Amino acid sequence: MKAYLFSGQGSQFVGMGKDLYDKSFLAKRLFQLSNKILNFSITSVMFEDKKNILKYTRYTQIAIYIYSVIKTKILNNFNPDMVAGHSLGEFSALSSVGVLSFEDGLRLVKKRADIMQEICENTDGGMAAIFGLEDKIVESICKEKNGNVVPSNYNAPKQIVISGELKFLRKICSHLKKIGTTKIIYLPVHGAFHSPIMEPAKKKLENIIKNITFKKPKCPIYQNVTGNSVTNCGEIKRNIIKHITSPVKWKQTIKNMISVGVSSFEEISPKSILKGMVKKILIEFNKKKCKIM
Repeated sequence: MKAYLFSGQGSQFVGMGKDLYDKSFLAKRLFQLSNKILNFSITSVMFEDKKNILKYTRYTQIAIYIYSVIKTKILNNFNPDMVAGHSLGEFSALSSVGVLSFEDGLRLVKKRADIMQEICENTDGGMAAIFGLEDKIVESICKEKNGNVVPSNYNAPKQIVISGELKFLRKICSHLKKIGTTKIIYLPVHGAFHSPIMEPAKKKLENIIKNITFKKPKCPIYQNVTGNSVTNCGEIKRNIIKHITSPVKWKQTIKNMISVGVSSFEEISPKSILKGMVKKILIEFNKKKCKIM
């Protein structure tokens, strides 16, 4: 069985999608449709980025969504047994298997990106990747210190991301350094995603999502909130709403896919960022023979 994985923020780069645009008539048509829906040239941002704005959430998220979904539409043999997306990538995954139309998905991702960007501009949040410590240790320290910083991404064995108000995030990172973490990387994002700071975004998006038609997926989708397989439209919609403030359970997702017999994973992203995480998870669960493409 084959699983397709969709990346989130961090996989973007200037020039992304230009090769698809130049080589495929369908891709070109969908890029032009994206420009029309958005009412500005996202292709100029993706291909050239002369104003240096691709790094901002409101552009990054829609660019990655557009690239990822278009890529699945021009693949000759896109026939997944299951899909999953990391954070933003979950929206790409949903569109790839027919839960959302390309157009509805793009409009929703744009709303999500705009709302999240607004919160980022009005709060002093950040995210940091912690390497070398067990999840329980990081969870315990976040809870003990102040509760303003929470685990936001369970990426791989001994690789967890924490999110929260920047001043508290720095204090916790300083403490983690003292107790044995091997590496800390502050992520190049402008907000505390998948944390309580995003609660206002969750409330705004809930009203928008409720009015969008979700269709039954062509195959199971493993969602971030639980890491479990879902096919029910109502459950998918509820999880998408929770997704804004809940942690990304990526390690659990890959583990659950392995448990049902996945033999290969293929990443759909502008730039590969998931392969390394998946490889570490496969090693932990002694599934080294699984292919990662």
